[in-house]
Amino acid sequence: MKRVLAFDVYGTLIDTHGVVESLHQHLGDSAEEFSRRWRDKQLEYAFRRGLMGAFADFSQCTRDALEFVDRAMGTRLGETDKERLMGVYGRLPAFDDVAPALSRMAELHLKRVAFSNGSRRAVEGLLDQAGVLGQFDDIVSVEEVKRFKPDPAVYAFLHNRLETPAHETWLVSCNPFDVIGAKHAGLRAAWVRRSAEAPFDTWGGEPDLTVSSLDELAERLG
Repeated sequence: MKRVLAFDVYGTLIDTHGVVESLHQHLGDSAEEFSRRWRDKQLEYAFRRGLMGAFADFSQCTRDALEFVDRAMGTRLGETDKERLMGVYGRLPAFDDVAPALSRMAELHLKRVAFSNGSRRAVEGLLDQAGVLGQFDDIVSVEEVKRFKPDPAVYAFLHNRLETPAHETWLVSCNPFDVIGAKHAGLRAAWVRRSAEAPFDTWGGEPDLTVSSLDELAERLG
């Protein structure tokens, strides 16, 4: 059986702050803060919906977060600007290490799955425009179970769908909450620490692997 790697998409494969350049056109020096707060609120809304049992497409969480941050920062974006930014979010770039690392992992006969809070359609679109869609054996979206990470049901759905035992299924993510969720559900996990300043959550327990890039992950798995 091939070893299975399930890659988080937003923040791990795809740079969620790739929207900053477009935000600069509207907000100038406030663009980076807006981007950070937009991402934080997007995740918060997904967590809230998960706890409430009020699932909605991840794009709805993204749009609601955009609306909130616009009000909170008083940036007064117009509806046309908001639609344009949502369009940019659907075309976010992949990190530079994604394509070469995935190619190396294919040579190592590792099964590569995209595993996301985003819808299958959104994930396919992002990976396709990044030129790496063909590098994946499958896409698993939480929309199939209508929960959000880090709900244990989502990770159980992942390894059941892939027909692999939990302890032989690896999550690869830059998001500590995702790593912790996977470990709690019995999976193995690699944390991609894309920023040297990024701390891991102090919940106890550690990732099985910590790497600074997907290139390093491919090297260590080889």
